[in-house]
Formats: sequence, C-alpha cells, structure tokens
Amino acid sequence: MSNLRSTPIVSLSLAAIALAALAPGAACAEEKVPLKVELPPPLFVGTPVPVQLPQLEKPTPGKRPDLMVPVGTKLLSRKRPVTSSDEAPIMGEARQVTDGNKSGADGECVEFGPGLQWVQIDLGAPARVAAIAVWHFHSEARVYHDVIVQVSDDPAFKRGVHTVFNNDDDNSARMGKGSDPAYIETNEGRLIDAQGAKGRYVRLYSNGNTSNDLNEYCEVEVFGTPEK
Repeated sequence: MSNLRSTPIVSLSLAAIALAALAPGAACAEEKVPLKVELPPPLFVGTPVPVQLPQLEKPTPGKRPDLMVPVGTKLLSRKRPVTSSDEAPIMGEARQVTDGNKSGADGECVEFGPGLQWVQIDLGAPARVAAIAVWHFHSEARVYHDVIVQVSDDPAFKRGVHTVFNNDDDNSARMGKGSDPAYIETNEGRLIDAQGAKGRYVRLYSNGNTSNDLNEYCEVEVFGTPEK
C-alpha cells in the first residue's frame, strides 16, 4: 500500500520540475565564445592621409575587442558563389570575394566600377548569421562610402531584409539613413555583429571611397550556424 500512496507524490514532483523549466526566465542563456578571425599582415606604414568625414570612427589602439558568438558558429562563406551588380569587374573576378585570400596586395582584390555597387554571397542554405567580416582594399588608409550589409532569404533582397550595418549618413544610397560609423580600412577589416540575422544570402554595398570612385573587395567572411 505504501508504494501506491507514493506514486502521486512522485508525479507531482516531476510536473513541478517541468513547469519550472517552462517558467519565464528559466531558459538558459545561449553559451557564447569569442569569434576567431584570421587577420592578414598590415600593408601600409607611416602617417595616413587625414580623412575628414561625418561619423568617422577614431582608430582604437590595441587589440580589437572580442565579438562573442554562439558555440558552434563556423565560417559559412568560403568558396561560396558570389554575384555582383557590376558583372564585368575592372580587375579580378567576383569569386575572389570568398576565395580565402584577404592579403590586400596588388592584384589580390576584385575591383568594381564607380558608384553604388554590391556583391552578394549565396550561403547555399538558410542560416543564423552571427558575424560578417569584410576587407576592402587596405593597402592605404581609405574610407569606403555607404557601406551597407544586409541578410535575406530573398535573392532579390525585396522581402525579409535584415540590415546589420549601415553607415550611409545622408541616405545617398536611398536605402535609409544609417547610424553606424565610417571607418578607415586596415588589415583588421570590419567585423560586424549580425546578431543572428536569418537568411541564405548576404549582400554588401559600397559607393566608392575617399581615394577614388571604385569599389574593391579583398574578402568577405560570413560566420554562423545553418538553420535546422
């Protein structure tokens, strides 16, 4: 008889544990680790030419702060197909955007025509994008205009578009005014926190730079986890 009486108590205890697990705030925070990004050697030395722009970020000495990403985050973009608004680059090929070579030496970047241009990476499947690193031409201290980075499941970027970076301070690209800072290109590139934006495609815009009207890309790396 004693065993029969104890059964409801055990059941109630298990039910209480289950309800506690479902209570608001009971879920465990997602475990995160520092993202490891391999940097190319610095290419320019000496005193950079002064650049005067609104929202220009002041260079920060020392090591860049770590970007924390979910455990299991991996590089998704290596060797993935790349398309571009300029189908006939002035120099190089669009595939160089994901070929793994981010050195920035002459001939190692793809150069697109003047004005607003974009490159687009097909990750092959929907993903949760944790971070995006982009290296434009970094052999000299220059600033690229209207850097806008978006994630979407729509290859035409007309629906479900998540903008994860936008430093177009005057809306000259006509995609909305952005509040992110302009920045000087270095071997560190630009590391963008995509905050888990979901999508299969990543598109990056630029609109010339402070040295000329052209748009160069040495490498883009997209980090995340495939959607299940």
